Amino acid sequence: MCGRFSLTVPPEEIREFLGFPEQPNFPPRYNIAPTQPIAVVMRGADGRHFTLMRWGLWPSWVKDPKDFPTLINARGESVAVKPAFRAAMRRRRCLIPADGFYEWQASGKGQKIPHLIRRPDGGPFAFAGLWETWLGAAGEEIDTATIVTTTANEKLKPLHARMPVVVAPEDFARWLDADANPPDAVADIIRPAQGDFFEAFPISTRVNSVANDDPDIQAPLAEAATPPVEPRKKPPARKKKSDDDQMTLL
Repeated sequence: MCGRFSLTVPPEEIREFLGFPEQPNFPPRYNIAPTQPIAVVMRGADGRHFTLMRWGLWPSWVKDPKDFPTLINARGESVAVKPAFRAAMRRRRCLIPADGFYEWQASGKGQKIPHLIRRPDGGPFAFAGLWETWLGAAGEEIDTATIVTTTANEKLKPLHARMPVVVAPEDFARWLDADANPPDAVADIIRPAQGDFFEAFPISTRVNSVANDDPDIQAPLAEAATPPVEPRKKPPARKKKSDDDQMTLL
């Protein structure tokens, strides 16, 4: 599962990491949410290219998106056969750059505790993605994308049963080249990340609101949540002790 993520590293670093010619100029995003534009790298006839797409895939056959769910994730186990994803899995695979994502853990007190999941060095990585172009009746075209997921590794299972698929740099070309690599040739890429690839720690519940999109939401919980200082209460008036009280105390 991946319902929020971040991309805060400089565009130049993403360009070098994923190897595309464009020089994008996007601001750091700390709280990317469904239906918002996301960075996507796709393969064209002349190589890799950077673009922006709507997060939440709409298959080309959808007539009215208002009546269709927001497909922000696609289960890797069935992505090659599900009607919503199989065409994209065969022809339109992509990479979605990120440097962190969020999961919420039940605390037993009613409120779930958000966690930031990232590489220990804070560097970028790439989700396995799929994309489609939706064509509206009025002639509008909207490029949409989804993140492929798999079972969580042992480190992340306490937070959620699933995690996004992370494509290793040596597999970038194979994942993107759908013409040369049909779905069964890239099935091995759809696997959990190694146990030490990510670190995870609790953060402030400020991340729950999409309006909060700043570095403070990624601070570890001890730093992000400073308890309010309560005013000092006056000590209760001491009751005058009787002789009997003194005898009891002695």
